[in-house]
Amino acid sequence: MSAQGSPYASGPSPARRELSAKGTNPLLRPSDRFETWIRRFLMLVLVFGLPVAALSAGLTAYESSMRTVRVQSAERQEATARLTSSVEGATADGKQQAQVRWTDDNGKVRTGTTLVKSGTPEGATVPVWLDREGTITSPPMTTLTATTNGWFVGGMAAVGAVGGFFALRGGTRRVLDRRRYAQWDAEWDLVEPLWSGRFRR
Repeated sequence: MSAQGSPYASGPSPARRELSAKGTNPLLRPSDRFETWIRRFLMLVLVFGLPVAALSAGLTAYESSMRTVRVQSAERQEATARLTSSVEGATADGKQQAQVRWTDDNGKVRTGTTLVKSGTPEGATVPVWLDREGTITSPPMTTLTATTNGWFVGGMAAVGAVGGFFALRGGTRRVLDRRRYAQWDAEWDLVEPLWSGRFRR
């Protein structure tokens, strides 16, 4: 027996060669093709949309924070104050409120409270930040904080884009599976009586 006529001869069968030539699978349902195109579309959106979303969100947050930096830097000024009493005791962060005294631009002596390191002796000088009214306030936002905010928001936008990708892909798959199960049930209702009739003969 020749190798050509043998059923065990190597090489793809004519049917498989014809299927490969066509490049399509006749068993694919319309829902399978739709799911494939949806996945490709979502992948393209993820690849091209993820950098854009992260970059735009990060830059927006950075620019907004930098505006805050400029406004606070213009409205607040640093001054030197002196402690009116020793700071004793210890706290979790190593700081506690203490009374301080300083002289404003008009020569008026003013007092207030600010956070001071524990163990600072009375009379020591400490830096304080004052607003336009001369009241002690928090230091202005720094450029480092603005940069950190930009990176954080950009990273969260990237995480949100990836999460949205998987949520859309999973939701599409679930909707299509429900439709497939419904089609299978309807087809089985038609085929099952024919199969049952074959065994009754």
